[in-house]
Amino acid sequence: MIWTATVVSNIGGWMYNVASGWLMTSLNPDPFIVSLVQVANSLPMFLFAIPAGALADIVDRRRLLIVGESAIMITSTAFAALVWLHLITPISLLAFSFIVTVGSAVTAPAWQAVVPDLVPKSNLTAAVAANSVGINVSRAVGPALGGLFVGVIGIAAPFWVNAFSNLGVIVALVRWRLPKSKGGSPLPPERFGNAMRTGLRHARYNPNLSATLIRAMAFFVFAGAYWALLPLVTRSQIAGGPALYGLLLGIIGASAVGSAFRLRWLREKLGADRLVSIATLASAVATALFALARDPATAIAASLIAGASWICAVTSLNVSAQVALPEWVRGRGLAVYVTVMFGALTIGSAIWGELAARVGLSPALLVAAVGAIIAIPLTRRWKVQTGAVDDLSPSMHWPSPITTSAIEPDRGPVLVTVEYHIDPKNREPFLHALRRSARERRRDGAYDWGVFEDPSKEGRFIETFLTDSWLDHLRQHQRVTKADRITEQVVRHFQIGDGPKTTHLIGAQPRR
Repeated sequence: MIWTATVVSNIGGWMYNVASGWLMTSLNPDPFIVSLVQVANSLPMFLFAIPAGALADIVDRRRLLIVGESAIMITSTAFAALVWLHLITPISLLAFSFIVTVGSAVTAPAWQAVVPDLVPKSNLTAAVAANSVGINVSRAVGPALGGLFVGVIGIAAPFWVNAFSNLGVIVALVRWRLPKSKGGSPLPPERFGNAMRTGLRHARYNPNLSATLIRAMAFFVFAGAYWALLPLVTRSQIAGGPALYGLLLGIIGASAVGSAFRLRWLREKLGADRLVSIATLASAVATALFALARDPATAIAASLIAGASWICAVTSLNVSAQVALPEWVRGRGLAVYVTVMFGALTIGSAIWGELAARVGLSPALLVAAVGAIIAIPLTRRWKVQTGAVDDLSPSMHWPSPITTSAIEPDRGPVLVTVEYHIDPKNREPFLHALRRSARERRRDGAYDWGVFEDPSKEGRFIETFLTDSWLDHLRQHQRVTKADRITEQVVRHFQIGDGPKTTHLIGAQPRR
C-alpha cells in the first residue's frame, strides 16, 4: 500500500520537476540560472537531512512522515496557485522549489529508515530495489505526463497534480502501524543535539559507511551534470520542446525500470563493488553522449544508458548504506548518506552550470564525463556493501554496571577503564586488535578513547573511554552488536588469567 502510494506521489513530483525546469528556461535561459533549479531541489537535502535523521531516530517515524507529507502538500498547493496566476518569477520559482524540498529533506531519512520495518531483513535488498523500481516507474511516467500536460493543458497543470498526489501517501501512513516486535529501548529518547552529535560520530567511525559515502560522492557529483543541464540540452542543442524533454526523462526512468529486473543477476555476476564502478563508467558515457547530442536519436541513446547506470549505482550504494547501520542509528546514518548524495548533486549542479555558462554546454558535459572516469581508479580502494557480512543486532553481553546507589542519568562525564594483563611478547598484536575495538567505542557514543601501559609492570594495559553522561554509557550497553562481540573476543584472547577488569568512574562534584 505504501509502495503504491509513493509511486503515485513520485509521478506527481516528476511532473512538477519537468515543469519547473522547463518554466525556468522560459523565465531566464541563462545556463547557471537553469542549473539552480537542480540546486534548489538538492540543497535542502544537504542542509537538513542530518537534523531530520536525528528526528527519525528519537521520535515516532510514522508521525514524522505524516506531518512532513502534509506540509509538502500544503506548500505545493501554494506553489501551484502562484504558477496558475502567472505570479511566478525566477526568484520565487527557486524559493518555492527550495521550500518544497525542505519537506522532502525532513522526511527522507525516515522513509529510508522504515524500510526494515516493512520487510524481513532477508528481503531488504529486494525492498530497496523495489523502491528504486517505484521511483523509476514514476520517472518513466511522470516526465512524459509532465511534458504532455504542459503542452496540452498549460504550465500550471503539473504543479496542481503534484500538490494533490501526496494525499494517498498520507492516507497509507495513517492506516499503517509499526509492528509490535519493533519495540524501542527502555531508556528515554536522546536529546536532539546529542542525537545529532552521536550520529555524526557514528558515521565517522563506521568504516563500512565511510567507504559508501566516498563512492557515492564520486558518482553523484559527476552524474549531476546531465540532470542539471538536460533542459538546456533539449532546448538549445536539439531545438526540442517540453514534450521531448519529458520523453528523455521518461526514457531514463523506463531504462532504469528495465535494468532493475537484471540487478540481481548483475550483482551476482559482477559483485556490488564492480557493479558501481561499471555504472559510473556508463554514466560517463551517457554524459558524453548528451554533450554530443544534436538530434533526438543521440539524446535517446544517452538516456537509455543514463537510466540503467543510475539504478545500478543508486541501488547498490543505498543497500551498502543500509547494511552498514544498526537499527538504533539507522535514521541518522542514512541521513548522512542522503546529505552526501544531495550535497554532491548540489555542488555538481552548480559547478557544471557555471562551467556551461563560461565555456558552453558540450565542453562542460565532456569535462564531467572525464571526471567520472578518473574517479573510478581513485576510489577503488573503498569497497561497497562490506557491512553485509556483519551481524549488527544487539548483543547485550555487557553486564550492567554495579553501583552502591542510584545515579542521576545526566551526571557525567563517565570514564570507563578496562584493565588487561597480557604476555609482553604479544604487545603489538594486542594493541593492533585493541585499536580495532576503539572504533566500536567511539561509534557507539564515546567521545574520547585511549590506551595506556604500566611502565612498572610489563603486560599491564589500561583502556579508557569517555561518554558525556551515565545515560549515554547505559545506551552503549544496548548498542554493542554481535559483530562487536567478536572483535572484543579477539582482544580478550590475549588476556592472562581472569578478566579483564572493567571500572566505571563518574565526574566528581563537591556537595553543596
